[in-house]
Amino acid sequence: MLLKAEHIHKIFNGEPLFSDVCLQIDDQDRIGLIGANGCGKSTLLKILLGELLPDRETEEEGILVRGAKTSVGYLAQSAALDSEKTVWEEMRSVFSKLLETQEKMREAELQMQGGSMEVAEEYNRMTAWFEANDGYQIDVKIKTVLHGMGFTEPDFHRIVSSFSGGEKTRLAITRLLLEAPNLLILDEPTNHLDFETIQWLEEYLQSYKGALLIVSHDRYFLDKLCTSVCEIERGKLTRYKGNYSAFTVLKAAAVERQEKEYALQQKEIAKLEDYVARNLVRASTTKSAQSRRKQLEKMERIEKPITHEKRAILRFSYEVEPPQEVLEVRDADISVGEGMDRKTLLEHISFLVRRGEKLGIVGVNGIGKSTLLKEILNILPHQGVIRFNKNVKLAYFDQESTNLNPDNTVMDELHDRFPAMLDGEIRSILGQVRITGENVFKRVSALSGGERARLCFALLMLEHANVMLLDEPTNHIDLPMKEVLEEALDAYTGTLLFVSHDRYFLKRLATQILELTETGAILHPFGFEQYLEEKAKAKALAAAAQQAAVQAKPKAAVSHRSKAQRSADAARRNRMRELEQEIEQLDMRIAELEEQLTLPEICTDYQKMHEVCDQLEQAKLHSEECFLELCELEEA
Repeated sequence: MLLKAEHIHKIFNGEPLFSDVCLQIDDQDRIGLIGANGCGKSTLLKILLGELLPDRETEEEGILVRGAKTSVGYLAQSAALDSEKTVWEEMRSVFSKLLETQEKMREAELQMQGGSMEVAEEYNRMTAWFEANDGYQIDVKIKTVLHGMGFTEPDFHRIVSSFSGGEKTRLAITRLLLEAPNLLILDEPTNHLDFETIQWLEEYLQSYKGALLIVSHDRYFLDKLCTSVCEIERGKLTRYKGNYSAFTVLKAAAVERQEKEYALQQKEIAKLEDYVARNLVRASTTKSAQSRRKQLEKMERIEKPITHEKRAILRFSYEVEPPQEVLEVRDADISVGEGMDRKTLLEHISFLVRRGEKLGIVGVNGIGKSTLLKEILNILPHQGVIRFNKNVKLAYFDQESTNLNPDNTVMDELHDRFPAMLDGEIRSILGQVRITGENVFKRVSALSGGERARLCFALLMLEHANVMLLDEPTNHIDLPMKEVLEEALDAYTGTLLFVSHDRYFLKRLATQILELTETGAILHPFGFEQYLEEKAKAKALAAAAQQAAVQAKPKAAVSHRSKAQRSADAARRNRMRELEQEIEQLDMRIAELEEQLTLPEICTDYQKMHEVCDQLEQAKLHSEECFLELCELEEA
């Protein structure tokens, strides 16, 4: 057992946020924590971490027990590493104890060289602990995780504070993975990550030795990693076995079963109560009625099933049918900045969008996906041709909500855009997206990310556009709202162009995929699942071709290369062979030296033991240097 919480309660603004929450986390648990926005997920995490105290009425409530050897790592939703150290220095600081031990080992070696026998035993202990904790693999671990999280060698020497917010978040994840606590708590870890990095993180966490507690709206991520799902709903936490897909099935079955059991019990209660009411006052049936009344009193009542809050209602419609060919993009560029600072990210972007298509735009972070949407809308300047056909009416969802006036109230925002609408009509459309009551008088600047997104959905419905451009529409909304949005867009018969990192969203909606890469844009005329399959095939074929090329070494393939290039390649291959042989010999030498340390004639003679220890240390350091050089040559 790593962590156990019993009967946890929390009251917020006088109202219970959740009550009687019980949760136990054991070794190797993989738990997904889900629930609607505002249900208390992040608050529960803070209570589990000891950052926030639960509310208690009795001594038996609010009990938190942590295992003696439990170490916890926490990634908050808005976490970002900020430091004046370089990336390499920051990541090596994770291993400060190992590095301090290594320094003490060197000091002990110097003392032993001076004839001091007192440190020999301590030196052996330090060496054993250093090796047991992979001290010689520190740099290899750091490079592996940094590369996996999308950082390159030049990034290693940059100051952490010089990175963007999203990059700092990735560095925070990197540091946490290197710390390797036996309980890793992650709050929305896939924010700011592109597909490739998310897939690497999934694979890394699948083989993670500790337990995981993950808050996420990424259903693919939950499916890949979780072995159980905990849902907070109406202040109660319920745990289901299996991943997210299994949870949806189990929950539906549990709700259906509870509804049936509740209905049957209510029918039985009504029958008993009716019998008691009719027969209690009659002398001949009083005892029978009293017996049934006792039966009612002793009956363990089944709770009424939770009636779900009303779902939002989204319906996107249009009045004018556009032509068959809606949008033509030909030889366009994607550029950012102005004047002398203007930088072109991609050139020669060409594609055609036809009526009714749902085009998903994907690519790594910073490649220009959002910029492309703004160029299509003529918000940003561009080269080449971007032309809509006649009878096209556009609507745009901006992930940053910059098209909203922060000083407006919600009601005023709709009034300004649709002045002919009455207050009742505006309240009705806002009610459809679950903005009700006094919330309609909130200022836009005071809205949460999810509320701003729902306000934008209300505006989209009123636009009645036959072409909609959506930039990360699922970023700030919870799972129930995602499902509502997916259903509405799936039913929408107009044309969609959308940027998204949500793989479930892409899977359900995209009929075509436009992939932006460093070399340009590739239009894949099929959905997201086939796109992933094709990418995996291409990656496997490229790896196979590379391997075959290395093995075959065809003369024709290198005949065009310069003599200097051929010479450099030959030297690199020779060096790699030399390093492999040297590492093999060093491994044999290390094993031989370790065996010598167990011999009585060595361990009882300080001078000999010191010589063997010194040789062993040098052999291990040399082996590590050879291994790192071999890795660099293989990457080259």
